[in-house]
Amino acid sequence: MAWWQILLLTLYAGYEILDELQIYSSLNTPVGAGLIAGLIMGDLKTGLIIGGAMQLTVLGVGTFGGASKIDATTGTVLATAFSVSIKGMSPQVAISSIAVPVAAIMVQLDVLARFANTYFAHRIDHLIEENNYKGIERNFLYGAIPWALSRAIPVFIALAFGRGLVQTIANSLNGNLKWLGTGLTVAGAVLPAVGFAILLRYLPVKKHIAYLIMGFTFTTLFSVLFTSIQTLGTGLQAANKSFTATFNGLPMLAMALIGLAFAILHYKDEISGKGGSGKGGTNEAATTTESTNVASEGEITDDEL
Repeated sequence: MAWWQILLLTLYAGYEILDELQIYSSLNTPVGAGLIAGLIMGDLKTGLIIGGAMQLTVLGVGTFGGASKIDATTGTVLATAFSVSIKGMSPQVAISSIAVPVAAIMVQLDVLARFANTYFAHRIDHLIEENNYKGIERNFLYGAIPWALSRAIPVFIALAFGRGLVQTIANSLNGNLKWLGTGLTVAGAVLPAVGFAILLRYLPVKKHIAYLIMGFTFTTLFSVLFTSIQTLGTGLQAANKSFTATFNGLPMLAMALIGLAFAILHYKDEISGKGGSGKGGTNEAATTTESTNVASEGEITDDEL
């Protein structure tokens, strides 16, 4: 791993937490981290595989108030860097053996960054009493320093001094501990399903089960349809060299637009239901609200957020 790669990844690690706190450019997400780390390491595909898998793993994980969560972004950066630079380490093994443990450990450093920031908060309280507005602005910006260092320092140490350890682990997983390496590969492939399970528990699935069924059905039907068309086109091209047409699969954007269409229809139904009037309208609305609450029992709703 070149020195400039370590430097760029360290700088990005310090930036991504600031992006998450205030800038919101989406570069702080695991898939964004996979994109950046993949570009820096020269293997965009591996970066997106790891970033996408970690994004799905934490898909239903959120924070409330000042709670800390696992740092899947930092885990993605290190997993991508080591998966590309270490011979014999597949993205799946890097996800389960590096990305997830690092993401969990970073919770403690996240708490440390919050704790260190109280120093600047107390200084701001004192400066408020003195009406020192310039000092307040400076100390507000100083608060970014412990946040950035909480990510940049561990990433730099791991990249600069941890490569030998990770190489030894990779060699062991491909040698005497190959059974463990196979297990970690399976675990890395299963982790996105865990994220989907958390998300489905988080969303009001019981209330909108019809949309969930339709979404899975449409996705499956279109996948089978376009796969069959591509297979047919491949066969025709093999039989007839003059056949040059290509068949592309249904893009994810198309599925997203279908989902948006259903969301718009549901929104209009909700608006028309709330704005409806007439005899017995109040009783009907109360009955609908009561049945909705019963159907959504145990689910996290917008009111609870």
